[in-house]
Formats: sequence, structure tokens, C-alpha cells
Amino acid sequence: MATVGLLSCPLNTLKTQSIARSFSILSLSATRQPLPKSLLVRSVATPAEGVSVFDDMASGTERKYYMLGGKGGVGKTSCAASLAVKFANNGHPTLVVSTDPAHSLSDSFAQDLTGGTLVPVEGPDAPLFALEINPEKAREEFRSATKKNGGTGVKDFMDGMGLGMLAEQVIQFLESQEYSMFTRIVFDTAPTGHTLRLLSLPDFLDASIGKILKLKQKIASATSAIKSVFGQEEDRPDAADKLERLRERMIKVRELFRDTDSTEFVIVTIPTVMAVSESSRLHASLKKENVPVKSLIVNQILPPISDCKFCAMKRKDQLRALDMIRGDPELSSLTLIQAPLVDVEIRGVPALRFLGDIIWK
Repeated sequence: MATVGLLSCPLNTLKTQSIARSFSILSLSATRQPLPKSLLVRSVATPAEGVSVFDDMASGTERKYYMLGGKGGVGKTSCAASLAVKFANNGHPTLVVSTDPAHSLSDSFAQDLTGGTLVPVEGPDAPLFALEINPEKAREEFRSATKKNGGTGVKDFMDGMGLGMLAEQVIQFLESQEYSMFTRIVFDTAPTGHTLRLLSLPDFLDASIGKILKLKQKIASATSAIKSVFGQEEDRPDAADKLERLRERMIKVRELFRDTDSTEFVIVTIPTVMAVSESSRLHASLKKENVPVKSLIVNQILPPISDCKFCAMKRKDQLRALDMIRGDPELSSLTLIQAPLVDVEIRGVPALRFLGDIIWK
């Protein structure tokens, strides 16, 4: 998370229960409590620019999926978590999902969200659930699948990224009745490279798994007669079948990413030359994949006036980076949201609500 200072604001963690029961506990009519004194902010670096995007994001029912991505360490998790809290406080039953292997969503909410199951978040006005996807299961599954099929390309691509599990979870959001109650789903995505690999994965699987499946078909006829003679003819799913189902799921995920009616990708960056350059490349790649992007959040903006010489120099660097954004052919067309640096750690629902009210106007 991109924050400074300290905040001690522990939250009582609800025990994981059935979704229906948890929804009854987290009442839609809950009264919003004032910010605790421990969260009173002494200094906000500079107010965010008066850009109003949230009303459009919260209105209607068709656009349901919001994906926040960008370079590592720019504050994606804090922005995603604050957006989820904002949606919930505006009457949307919301789910926030971390697909980032670093999994700082638990830190943002000050709750244990590990385990790959839905966890109710205490505090918002409408039901809010959080989920951190664990890539371990996917790693083991695809190591086994590719080993059995003699392929190494898919293993090398999938290993350590958990994209199989991510595909599984995203398709659940599309098809499972369990998730249909959520009117907003916010994704805290992995850093840029992981996100781009996810977008390109269906094409990769078409090439790599396609070869595996063709090989399977060639040897199937040769082994079928032998299996029949020895009474071993069976019709059971094998590793290649699992990979084929993965390819089908990933195609659905790609189509979801490209659906301008139901999905929006928000790029998060910080005002440095390196971060802006990476954000420009990210937008170019997203545009190439036809992923809809409307907004760019520039996080950690410093104040315009300071007696600190170091801060003044950093401010000049930030202004140079902001000028880069305004002149960049990939980024200049996006709605620019400037998020200030604050002097507290953004941790827990009250802090996230505070941050959300600044960023998501």
C-alpha cells in the first residue's frame, strides 16, 4: 500500500458464515458511524482534482466489474479496497477480489482474508465481502497436468502465477448463483506484467494446449484397440481435458475483460517518470486487447507548498510526471484523478472510507 504514517484502528472480524446469513448480519440499513478520533487526519498533501467519476460508476446495473491495475507499489490495493467500500456505502452489495500474489488486501482491511473463500467485511453500509485467491492449488494442478502430457511450455507460463485458479474464480463470478447477489465486483489485479500475461493467456493456450490435444487425438486411435483387448477402455477426464477446459474458461475471461458494457479497467500509477512510462505501455497493451479503460489514478501527490527542500524537489519531479501524462498519446485521453498523500496508514474500513471519499468523488 502506498501510504505513510501510522494508524491503529483494529476491526472486529466476523466469523466466516454462509453468504445468506452474513448478508443478514451486514444490514443494508446499517447506520454509518463517524470516523474514530484515532483516524483524524492531520494533513492531506493536496486535495484531489474535482473530477467526478463515481456517480457514473455507481449508477445502473450493467457495468459490474471494475479492475484496478498498474505497476507494483503504486497503491492499487488501497484504491481497490476504498472503491469497494465506497460501492458498499452507496447501496451496492460488493465483492473485492485480490489476484495479486502479494495479497495485501488483508492488510488493507485489517482482516484475515486468506484461504480462497469469501470473508464478510464489517463496517460498510451494504454487504461487502473480500476474497484473496490462493495460487498454490493452481501451481500444483498445472505442474501435474503438464508433466503428464509431456509439455513444458504451459508449465513455464503458468508456474508461479496462479492464473488457472484466477480463471476458475472469474468464471464463477459469471456463472455461479452464489455470486449473483453482488452488483459490483472489484478486482485488485497483480502488477502489470502478470495482468498482461493473463490477457494474452488464451492465445498462448490455443497454441500450446492445442498441440497437446492434437497429439492426444493421434495416439488415441492407436491405443484404443489395445485398451479394448485388455479391458482397460475407460472414458475419464485426464490432464489434457483439464487443460482444454482451462482454455475455454480463459476465452470467457478474455471476453469479460473486453465487454465495454460490463467491465472497466482503471490504471493506477504514481507521479514518477518510470511509473508513467509503464502506465503508458499498459494502456497501449490494454487497448490492443480491446479492454475498456476510462480513468487514470495518480496516487501520492505531494502538496504544492512546502518548507522542506527535499519535498519541493520531489514536487517538481511529480509536476514533470504529470506533464508527461498530459502529453502522452496513450494517457492524455483518460480521465485524470489525482489522489493525495496523507499522513496516516490506510488500513481498516474507516480509513478506506476516508480515502474513498477523497478519490472517488
